[in-house]
Amino acid sequence: MLPALGTALAGLLLLLPLLLRCAWPYFFQDLRFALTMARVARRARRAGARRPASTLLDVFARRARRTPHKALLLFGDEVCTYEQVERRSSQAARALRDAAGLRAGGCLALFMGNRPAYVWVWLGCAKLGCAVACLNSNIRAASLLRCFQSSAATVLLAAPELKESVEEILPFLKKENVKVYYLSKTSATEGVESFLDKVDAASDEPTPLSWRSDITFKTPAMYIYTSGTTGATIVLRARFSASQFWDDCRKYNVTVIQYIGEVLRYLCSVPQRNNDQDHKVRLAIGNGIRADVWREFIRRFGNINILEFYASTEGNISFVNYAGKIGAVGRVNCLQKKILRYELIKYDVEKDEPVRDENGYCVRVPKGKPGLLICKITQYAPFSGYAGAKQQTEKKKLRDVFQKGDLYFNSGDLLVIDNDNFIYFHDRTGDTFRWKGENVSTTEVADVLGLIDCVQEVIVYGVSVPGYEGRTGMACIRLKENCEFNGENTYRHVNTHLPNYARPRFIRIKSAIELTATFKYRKVQLVEEGFNPAVIKDHLYFLDDKENLYVQMTQDIYNSVKEHSLKL
Repeated sequence: MLPALGTALAGLLLLLPLLLRCAWPYFFQDLRFALTMARVARRARRAGARRPASTLLDVFARRARRTPHKALLLFGDEVCTYEQVERRSSQAARALRDAAGLRAGGCLALFMGNRPAYVWVWLGCAKLGCAVACLNSNIRAASLLRCFQSSAATVLLAAPELKESVEEILPFLKKENVKVYYLSKTSATEGVESFLDKVDAASDEPTPLSWRSDITFKTPAMYIYTSGTTGATIVLRARFSASQFWDDCRKYNVTVIQYIGEVLRYLCSVPQRNNDQDHKVRLAIGNGIRADVWREFIRRFGNINILEFYASTEGNISFVNYAGKIGAVGRVNCLQKKILRYELIKYDVEKDEPVRDENGYCVRVPKGKPGLLICKITQYAPFSGYAGAKQQTEKKKLRDVFQKGDLYFNSGDLLVIDNDNFIYFHDRTGDTFRWKGENVSTTEVADVLGLIDCVQEVIVYGVSVPGYEGRTGMACIRLKENCEFNGENTYRHVNTHLPNYARPRFIRIKSAIELTATFKYRKVQLVEEGFNPAVIKDHLYFLDDKENLYVQMTQDIYNSVKEHSLKL
């Protein structure tokens, strides 16, 4: 009997992986991800315990010693190796220390676009134990000044092509004794010095460790105002170009790309070419891709592995779609949740606040329902807040959530968890509006409108109508080339795919839709402009339920809506 029992047990052990896969199809992927995260966390704790703390700077220095001649940065025809960037960053550190007086704990504000100098200046600051404030090169005047002030930087280093923007705020900078430099060898602006000549004159020998000996994991490293990326060899471009993207990938033999916002959809919107799948890209990492774009991107450009994730710069919670489920941003991982205590809670989009029960505590949402993502603030999931903005920091904290005294981070995002424990992005709280007693997701409505053949680009938002509670839906659409808006077909489509309360009552046709620097739509101005044809010069359409089509918006229709003689 014993040999037979042993054989049975051996057979059971052999079948165990198969049984686990059948019962829990994502068991091994979940386990692998959890173990990887645990290993990374353990390494981070060990690195942080050192004095000075072992940071990305140390990782870079080791790589520079191991592969000094490997390309790190590709920028047009310019190639920068690890050794060159290592030496240049040491020169930058010495120039900043000697000329600008920067020391550990200080801060330099960088005001420039994509270029190799961004990297070696940043590494030079790290060698001094200084933080870098990454100012958006598109902002101007008061916005630029506000961002600069929030970082408490004492030095501003700007690209010479941004001279006018610098001179606009220069009087204030002088008043505050801020040292200002251009990334050039000369400067024609009074009160602004050149910087490249000082870098060229500095020694490229390794900097002393004593310059950053007091650095810990809690020491600020960067102040980030917009999205960014780091990697091994990096290909930079001054500006994103959808039409030249794949040519660049072929030119530089790119294997991994990063996307944000609507970048992949822009690539899909470029006219098809015979060589669309002639490239070496195997992986795309990023967030913000819609499920339909995901499928189209793979169909058109080949079987590229898309690694979608959810995260925010300031947040204390993130997800990774390691299982590759189309449309998802991640999975509920039981082992991860033991450490990161996150929940989805009911949210009142009209009041713009979480729903609380009779005891004053927040309410968890069931699977399949959208809820506000929150994560408990702990030593393993800290929330540092916003530099120079205590009020905004406090707004992101939720207190007394499930019990008296507990503290959670408010992500500001609505997510959904399905029955298979996959996590999906639903909407941002500011992008959800309430109409006719129902919550309307702008993302869902935009996805539906995006299925119409003539639609190239669409943004959905809610607009206020006098005398009505909440906001009604409006869509701003950019049509494909040589296409015209068809009010009858559009009405038929939204009537088929959307409930009555979610159908856009107004449609605005624009030749171009303005974006932010991180490829997000600018909604505020569109919302403010509303649907008044006397104000808006673009073509406007109104959903006419009696005629069963979208009709041309007129001043008479606008007045009838405003006076309630035409009911919505």
